[in-house]
Amino acid sequence: MPAILNYSDDEIHRGLLHSDIMESSLFLSLAPSFDIQYPLPKRQRVAAPFILREEHMKTAALLKKQKPSSIDALPDECLFEILRRLPRSRERCIAACVSKRWLMLLSSIKSSEFVGDHKGSKTLPDLNCTEPWELDQDISFESCGQLMRCLEAEEANDVRLAAIAVCASEGSGLNKLTIRGGNSTCKVTDLGLSAVGRCCSSLSALSMWRLPLVSDVGLMAIADGCSKLENIDFSHCRSISDKGLIAIAKKCPNLVSVTIDSCPGISNDGLQAVGRYCSKLLSISIKDCPLVGDKGISSLVASSSSSLMKIKLQNVNVSDLSLAVIGHYGKAVTDISLTALQNVTERGFWVMGNALNMVSLTSCTVSCCPGLTDLGLEAMAKGCPLLKQLCVRRSSNLSDAGLKSVSLFARMLEGLQLEECNRITLKGVLDGLLSCNARFRSLVMIKCLGIRDIAYYPQELPTCRSLRSLTIRGCPGFTSSSLAVVGKICPNLCQIDISGLVGVTDSGILPLIETSESRLVKVNLEGCVSLSDASISSLVKSHGSTLKFLNLDGCVKITDRSLLAISANCSVLKDLDVSGAV
Repeated sequence: MPAILNYSDDEIHRGLLHSDIMESSLFLSLAPSFDIQYPLPKRQRVAAPFILREEHMKTAALLKKQKPSSIDALPDECLFEILRRLPRSRERCIAACVSKRWLMLLSSIKSSEFVGDHKGSKTLPDLNCTEPWELDQDISFESCGQLMRCLEAEEANDVRLAAIAVCASEGSGLNKLTIRGGNSTCKVTDLGLSAVGRCCSSLSALSMWRLPLVSDVGLMAIADGCSKLENIDFSHCRSISDKGLIAIAKKCPNLVSVTIDSCPGISNDGLQAVGRYCSKLLSISIKDCPLVGDKGISSLVASSSSSLMKIKLQNVNVSDLSLAVIGHYGKAVTDISLTALQNVTERGFWVMGNALNMVSLTSCTVSCCPGLTDLGLEAMAKGCPLLKQLCVRRSSNLSDAGLKSVSLFARMLEGLQLEECNRITLKGVLDGLLSCNARFRSLVMIKCLGIRDIAYYPQELPTCRSLRSLTIRGCPGFTSSSLAVVGKICPNLCQIDISGLVGVTDSGILPLIETSESRLVKVNLEGCVSLSDASISSLVKSHGSTLKFLNLDGCVKITDRSLLAISANCSVLKDLDVSGAV
């Protein structure tokens, strides 16, 4: 017994053998004062589910923190090399849908950097593809088969541009791109425009409106990748400057049309580069660019004199010098528009006309130019023998003498429009009609306050049988007596627009209808509040078989009688407006 008591503490247990009362009931009760020795049994497995659950949660948290082993774990350099080895455009479009990262990487790859992407190379067919591949539904085609895309407002952003650039490389590629943004909502930056430059080498037309975040960096990317560019239109892009325009001019020699509107960073240097490097230029339009002056316009016109056909200048700081250069080098110019040129005087218009070199000019528009006078208009009529369309707006110095000069010397003139030329009188207009050529077809007078009734008319009036269309709007002094006289002078009218003439009554419109030798096709009587059912009934009975357009909006005196007459006589009528008639 003493030997037993000498065992170590690891082999001796005092009191109860187990702490669990259920397990202790399997053995005899022992007095707590006795020490018992027994062989150590095998350790029993104890179930502890709460311990295992806690360990599992810790392990799951660790696994969650670990990045999955996939292709996305590769750095951009490796993924770039993988993506540029995709064999066809279809695979690239599919890969671009995986993630934004893949899309931006694909859009950063130039067309020349793709491995094995050569035109004419044969590729194995995709046997797993059961339907033909279709491009994005937002991409549309013109009737000539050119691929075009237009982004507006909220949908205009870099991601959309990158997607278009990647997917539009299918087939012949993107040809025309238009981006219409806004100062507050547009999110297009140089990043998106650079993607277009890298992927759309076939781009021929680019229009950007109100993109404040696009700068010269984006334009330089376009210049580097889109050498086939032919048409550019930049409007309200305040972050671009001569640097971007010069880059495009140098690397896009096929430019034929350049339109720049409200871009304060564009100056003479940019236009000089366009004239120097773009020998195929046909059209130039510059509007609201305060840094553009005589130096840029003169250099551009002189450099592109052999090809330039259309010139539009509005609110730029040019003087008589620019008009003199246009008159001297403008042999190929067919269309010219001059608006709000405050520094141009009578001398500029006189020199441009007397240069006698604008032999191809057919259309001329002069608006808000205080320097246009009778003398300048006469010089232009003499120096432009092929002039067919002339439009003069808001010219306070033009009078009947200038109008008579045009009718005498512009022998090819077909259409004349006068708007807010308050020194022009009805006598001057009638004299011009009597001396005009046999080709004259259309006369438009809008808000000319000098057009008012005259006291005396000769008993025998000569006729102008060539006039087919007459428009007199917003001339409050023009009343029924004048309209009756015009009807006698111009018996072959087919279109009449006298909208807004509140002084015209039945006594004026009835003689015009009766003296008309040709059938009227289009009649606009909007706002003629003094006309009644008698005029409308006479009109439709005499010309109902040919009348296709009739506007009675605001003719408050007409009733159902007029509508019944219209329904009974106007068999070919296509457009009828009685919205304002009560």
